[in-house]
Amino acid sequence: DIPSHLDDLPPTLLKKDYANLPIMNSVDDVVKRLLSLEMASQKEKMKVKTQQLVEKVRRSPNDNGSFEFLSLIFTVAVLTAKIRTLEEHLQRHPKDKKNRRCMLMDLDRRRKMLGYLRQINYSTFENTCKQLDIQYSPPQPYTRHVTKRWLVKKALCIKVFQEKRKLKAAERLKQRREWQARARAAR
Repeated sequence: DIPSHLDDLPPTLLKKDYANLPIMNSVDDVVKRLLSLEMASQKEKMKVKTQQLVEKVRRSPNDNGSFEFLSLIFTVAVLTAKIRTLEEHLQRHPKDKKNRRCMLMDLDRRRKMLGYLRQINYSTFENTCKQLDIQYSPPQPYTRHVTKRWLVKKALCIKVFQEKRKLKAAERLKQRREWQARARAAR
């Protein structure tokens, strides 16, 4: 069973080590299947996915050293491959909490990196999202969870603030009258 993100590959795609051997043309189908990605380990499949996604976002075949590519886009592509692998795993094993947590942490890291890329170079951000088939949604503004305790505390704080304001207003009025009396006496 080949993962869904390797759909564009032929089912008998051989592992990298065996793909260029001339003897592979004359080998039996069973041997080819054993040496294919279908029978590959999860690590090997992950390498192929990562390589595919990196090739998609690379601007040119020799673009390996640009800061933008190495730091942001490359990392986003690697995280995307990791996330998709974990999604497939979690579909088969829905109770796996550790990998769910890892996936959520990777999603958050990717979202932050995409947000930064969006700020510094929007066209590259759009192209990266399009190439990797990512739907980016900006983070929601912080909203406080309203509880009865919080509402009571807020009401108390407002009441204390208003009482303090009344006391200060009375004190200021008293001071103003004293100043006005001094000003009249000085005339």
